[in-house]
Amino acid sequence: MIETTAVLGVAAAELVLVLTPGPNMMYLVSRTISQGRRAGLVSLAGVAVGFGTYMVAAAVGITAVFAMVPALYLALKVAGAGYLLYLAWKILRPGGVSPFAPIELPPDSTRRLFTMGLVTNLLNPKIAVLYMALIPQFVVPAHGRVWLQSLILGGVQTSIAVVMNGLIVLSAGAIATFLARRPLWLRAQRLVTGTVLGAMAALVLSDRTRPLPA
Repeated sequence: MIETTAVLGVAAAELVLVLTPGPNMMYLVSRTISQGRRAGLVSLAGVAVGFGTYMVAAAVGITAVFAMVPALYLALKVAGAGYLLYLAWKILRPGGVSPFAPIELPPDSTRRLFTMGLVTNLLNPKIAVLYMALIPQFVVPAHGRVWLQSLILGGVQTSIAVVMNGLIVLSAGAIATFLARRPLWLRAQRLVTGTVLGAMAALVLSDRTRPLPA
């Protein structure tokens, strides 16, 4: 039912996205550094549920709604790009900090950690574009059961995202310690992260891809 090229295409796209600094990575890293690995993993559980929400929405045809009402998709892109620009400004502005810089954050409860992980992912424009525009292009209606194809490809994306984000959570402390001892590296990382976020916002705004019905 699912072609190997489709699986590999979705896997490659997700691998690039998950390794690109964005809202999910920034939230998971900041929580892990400030509150420990357990907080990072609880937050990751919320992020994973967010992936599942997008996956189910795509399977039941939410992309068809965006295809029929382009203004909704445009609003989603503009809001997402604005959020990315805001994150870039926070990092690049004078006095801004790197996601890996140790900062004091008030400890959050398990419920709030999970909820914030979920909300951060649901508002993540990278994931929205992935499910609304990219994954449907790998679905072949002629192969039957479009909803099942969407779920399988979404499962591939979610598996890669959770594993890679889990590795980021587990290594966040070590990376933060390494960068803290090398101020120039920390500033360079901050510059790269802010620039990437700004570039992503520009790409989201300039992307003319339209969501395809799943």
